[in-house]
Amino acid sequence: MSAGENLMDNVTLAPAGADHVARVTVSRPKVLNALNAATITELFDVFGRLRADATARAIILTGAGERAFVAGADIAELARLQPAEAREVARRGQALCDLIAGAGKPVIAAINGFALGGGCELAMACTLRVAAETARIGQPEINLGLIPGYGGTQRLPRLVGPGAALEMLLAGDPVTAAEAHRLGLVNRVVPAERLMAEAGALAAALAAKPAVAVRYLLDAVRSGMQMSLADGCDYEASVFGLVAATDDMREGTRAFLEKRRAEFKGQ
Repeated sequence: MSAGENLMDNVTLAPAGADHVARVTVSRPKVLNALNAATITELFDVFGRLRADATARAIILTGAGERAFVAGADIAELARLQPAEAREVARRGQALCDLIAGAGKPVIAAINGFALGGGCELAMACTLRVAAETARIGQPEINLGLIPGYGGTQRLPRLVGPGAALEMLLAGDPVTAAEAHRLGLVNRVVPAERLMAEAGALAAALAAKPAVAVRYLLDAVRSGMQMSLADGCDYEASVFGLVAATDDMREGTRAFLEKRRAEFKGQ
């Protein structure tokens, strides 16, 4: 465990360092990092802290080991659920994904292996997804007599379109990283040995951007997706006005005019 690293039972947090990038690892490799109730609780705690941590300007989420990002929910727990319990489990998983999606800073999923079921839903809640060539991604719940419960039926069509999403959801078969990239489900595909370096470089580049503008940009996109085009543009104009009041906006425009590199302070 490196200096400053926080190790819980199921999740490891490496706080942001000089690059302003925090790293979160789901660490249950013996069960392919499956999401049980305890792991979800720890992820809530970690992302709640990171959302409020101004030193963490970008976050990488990955899984321990070489085989899995997160290979789904804990089936042993699911098998015991009664209908009312199942609804609450789905709501809690959805709330976690909403917390990740609304973190106010870029969250990059580094998909190092299987991202199935809840793992696919976690990845889709992230801002961007970088996958190893060996990754396999999908929503296999239909093969268990279930449907996705952590937002998969909603986020997948928004990412890849309803036709491709329905084929994945109804067939229940995972797709390769290359196919996921073709569909628009992942942003980049790299050799497995380069995954964390690629995700780290991307996260560091995003962390160097003006933090307030990044937060407002993410909010404008996320909120606007739920609005009509006209309402979304109106919301964008309001947020544009807020960003124009920041010190970083003054610095960025001044640096451009003075032909020098901007030094953003996140204010």
